[in-house]
Amino acid sequence: MPTSFTVVPVEAQGEEREPAERDGQRQEEEEEGEEEDDERDRGSGDGVARESSPFINSAEMDRGNMYEGKNMALFEEEMDSNPMVSSLLNKLANYTNLTQGVVEHEADEDSKRKEVKVPRMGTFIGVYLPCLQNILGVILFLRLTWIVGTAGVLESFIIVFMCCACTMLTAISMSAIATNGVVPAGGSYYMISRSLGPEFGGAVGLCFYLGTTFAGAMYILGTIEILLTYISPSAAIFKAEEVGEETEAMLNNMRVYGTCIIILMAIVVFVGVKYVNKLALVFLACVILSIIAIYAGVIKTAFDPPDFPICLLGNRTLSKRSFDVCAKFIESNNETKTTTLWRLFCDSSLLNATCDDYFSLNNVTEIQGIPGITSGVLADNLWSAYSEKGSIVEKKDQPSVAGSEDTKMGGLPYVFTDIMTYFTMLVGIYFPSVTGIMAGSNRSGDLKDAQKSIPTGTILAISTTSFIYLSCIVLFGACIEGVILRDKFGEAVNGNLVVGTLAWPSPWVIVIGSFFSTCGAGLQSLTGAPRLLQAIARDGIVPFIQVFGHGKANGEPTWALLLTAGICEIGILIASLDSVAPILSMFFLMCYMFVNLACAVQTLLRTPNWRPRFKYYHWTLSFLGMSLCLALMFICSWYYALIAMLIAGCIYKYIEYRGAEKEWGDGIRGLSLNAARYALLRVEDGPPHTKNWRPQLLVLLNLDSEQLVKHPRLLSFTSQLKAGKGLTIVGSVLQGIYLDKCTEAQKAEENIKALMGVEKTKGFCQIVVSPHFRDGISYLIQSAGLGGMKHNTVLMAWPQSWKQTENRFSWKNFVDTVRETTAAQQALLVAKNIDLFPTNQERFTEGNIDVWWIVHDGGMLMLLPFLLRQHKVWRKCKMRIFTVAQMDDNSIQMKKDLQMFLYHLRLNAEVEVVEMFENDISAFTYEKTLMMEQRSQMLKQMQLSKNEREREAQLIHDRNTASHSAPAVKASVAAAVPEKVQMTWTKEKFVAEKHKNKDSNVSGFKDIFNMKPNQSNVRRMHTAVKLNGVVLNKSQHAQLVLLNMPGPPKNRKGDENYMEFLEVLTEGLDRVLLVRGSGREVITIYS
Repeated sequence: MPTSFTVVPVEAQGEEREPAERDGQRQEEEEEGEEEDDERDRGSGDGVARESSPFINSAEMDRGNMYEGKNMALFEEEMDSNPMVSSLLNKLANYTNLTQGVVEHEADEDSKRKEVKVPRMGTFIGVYLPCLQNILGVILFLRLTWIVGTAGVLESFIIVFMCCACTMLTAISMSAIATNGVVPAGGSYYMISRSLGPEFGGAVGLCFYLGTTFAGAMYILGTIEILLTYISPSAAIFKAEEVGEETEAMLNNMRVYGTCIIILMAIVVFVGVKYVNKLALVFLACVILSIIAIYAGVIKTAFDPPDFPICLLGNRTLSKRSFDVCAKFIESNNETKTTTLWRLFCDSSLLNATCDDYFSLNNVTEIQGIPGITSGVLADNLWSAYSEKGSIVEKKDQPSVAGSEDTKMGGLPYVFTDIMTYFTMLVGIYFPSVTGIMAGSNRSGDLKDAQKSIPTGTILAISTTSFIYLSCIVLFGACIEGVILRDKFGEAVNGNLVVGTLAWPSPWVIVIGSFFSTCGAGLQSLTGAPRLLQAIARDGIVPFIQVFGHGKANGEPTWALLLTAGICEIGILIASLDSVAPILSMFFLMCYMFVNLACAVQTLLRTPNWRPRFKYYHWTLSFLGMSLCLALMFICSWYYALIAMLIAGCIYKYIEYRGAEKEWGDGIRGLSLNAARYALLRVEDGPPHTKNWRPQLLVLLNLDSEQLVKHPRLLSFTSQLKAGKGLTIVGSVLQGIYLDKCTEAQKAEENIKALMGVEKTKGFCQIVVSPHFRDGISYLIQSAGLGGMKHNTVLMAWPQSWKQTENRFSWKNFVDTVRETTAAQQALLVAKNIDLFPTNQERFTEGNIDVWWIVHDGGMLMLLPFLLRQHKVWRKCKMRIFTVAQMDDNSIQMKKDLQMFLYHLRLNAEVEVVEMFENDISAFTYEKTLMMEQRSQMLKQMQLSKNEREREAQLIHDRNTASHSAPAVKASVAAAVPEKVQMTWTKEKFVAEKHKNKDSNVSGFKDIFNMKPNQSNVRRMHTAVKLNGVVLNKSQHAQLVLLNMPGPPKNRKGDENYMEFLEVLTEGLDRVLLVRGSGREVITIYS
């Protein structure tokens, strides 16, 4: 069957309308004027203002060109907020504008960012060389030979392998994070904070800053040690006046020179940081030349070992600083003369002098300190030789005769150990030599392709340095005598740097090279650490350091530099390189641990944004790296590890408590969401056991016309009842259509959240916009919460103005809310006179919380006072429980039973049974009931005449409109009037209608005054009046009265009377909490 088609052009589409569309044409024509006014402000076709997109710069956009074509006319109304993809691709590819994610994270920094520089550096210059420079340094030249000699080749190999494996695993994790999107300047701090959140980011960032600062102190101490020990020992200010004071004098020299160098370096960094960066390559060249000199020296030992003789007395190593000839006496002109060595051990230079016992019994021998790589000395150096502080460095296989043990060692020219050595201590001293792997990621902003260069350069640098360290350990053990290796300051080789003795062509290559490299590393630390602190300060997550975000006009961090120099000075005052090294090891290890944690968390969560270009990572590797970092922390020094963790923990809690709110889409938030989802799925298995039951509140708030909370004390009472435990949902209803009221709803939510913060109410806020206020309350009761985390109790304020029909939360809404909570099996708490309830700052020093237990409601009345008394406001109030005995009840037995019940519930409360006997209904009760029913009848009459009142108002409006404007009243205005009303009014009709209404009203009011009260209502009123009198008698001065709330009548015709009963029941009481149970037991006597 043929089908006819009509082709409608895009422009003409509006003309071809369906009949259903024409029905709304009149309304659309009326709104045309409004639409033209709103068109300028509107961000999208639905009339909702959209968030401004970071890709759009309206000043540069030529809108005319954009809307020229008609192919995309369907989307043209949304072009302001959702631009065409074609206009974005070039900007996205070249990063000429910020990506959307960065705008979300760094919105407050948009104004500060300047035009991005064109990146120039490749992998070799930008990542590989800076990493080499930062990794190789002071420990290699000053301590590695000593570590090999003390721990032996095998254990040294284990130490270095562990540390290098730790940094390699960290580099893999870092590479994954660094290639997951663009990493702006900020390096490791940026990566950790954006992956783990502001709390972890701030804590680890500050730890990394402290580590970098103490590294500066360590490099400066290394510089001074090289200067005073190997270059110019005569430059020492403090000299050892007595034997044994050499160490103390050296430390004092370190402190004085260190302070001077810190001041000098700080001035250099302050004045000319660009010169520091230019000199970096010179310092790196010194390091590389020194390492080449070491390898050249090793090769030379194979065929021509250098001549560095060592003098031994028995098996004890002698320091050659005090003598030159390694012999007891020498033959000169056929005459035996004693040497300087003799005079050091004997009381005179004569051959018959009294000498040290060990000196007399053992011979002086001389051996080569560097026998060479082919000598087989490696076998002797395989095993460890740990020692106590102050012990003599001895050669293991050298024969010796023990002397008397009471001989004093002090003053004799032996080589002594200056500290006690053990495996874990050596790990702490060595670890700083593998740090510096972040140097490449810190320069990510200056790289051509950071996502390619950072992984390649960092992993290559770690591989290179690991090979250098591991090979040096084996080569040192194979070339150098063990006693020389254990001689930390080279005293046995005339005060030469031990590694320098191995180097070719001269020891001075190493001395000068290491001096400049340590100087350069110190300057780099003093340059980098203040910038790191400035980045943290500018993020605004740690309020007390925000002052350090300021600096000079060119952005140089002046205040941060001063703080860095001050912290550096603390390290200088410690003065011992071996004591400072473990401190910075802790901070670096903590930083690396969290880099691994960040990668593991992101990988396991599989967040959609986790798409690293670097593919050679796995969560198990990250977890292994994290575990290794943690193990190394405690291996190095368990007390330093605990202190570092305590510092990080304090910073974390401080940021959590006082810090700025930042949403960076971090992994910890994702982890929390996953944990919450898992917990919610577990909780939903079934209702909680009675032992776990606590009131999970839905608090219904009323808002005024300004969207402010009418009764803030309701939130105060909530926080007193909950004390931060369990679930609290604070809800409110706005009347209207959501599209029209979305801005007001947002404002209301902000106001409620602000008040929740002030009142310390921990919970969630939920605003519902509904055409009818009544329906909105119903939606909240039905749907608030999620899964097992739903409310089981509704808390609301008593509607004080319920008798006013204009009140939107009228008695009908209230009674229906009571019915709905019962249907939903939820408890209900109604606070009457809520504005008289205490604030969180008030404290009741005395008084009672009175519970009137009339009907059993599952124990809610017992549980609520117990929870309230946990809070400081109610803590000193005593709990009293009243119950009512009828004519047939044994009140004495009731009191005993109630006391036993409270004893089993472990609740402390006074118990009283109030007898309330049946008696005749008083005239007051009868009159009260009659007045109530008459009022109810009048309200019904007024409700019936509501339509007439509306007609009269409409007529007046029409007349006023007609007098001001000639045209007829629009049909849309008349549409608001009910359909049965005539559209055209005449004077005769109006007068007839008026007389008709008047007559009906008069006859209705006559019936009201002749009516008799309903007997059921009289009995209910009697109960309310009688019970109110009993409660007033006992609890008029109580701080709070808790009362069973009777349910609404099953017959809905008596709803207004129900409100009157409750009003009479609570009359004369200051603070009342009406309680209606949920129908289940909420308190138990069992454990």
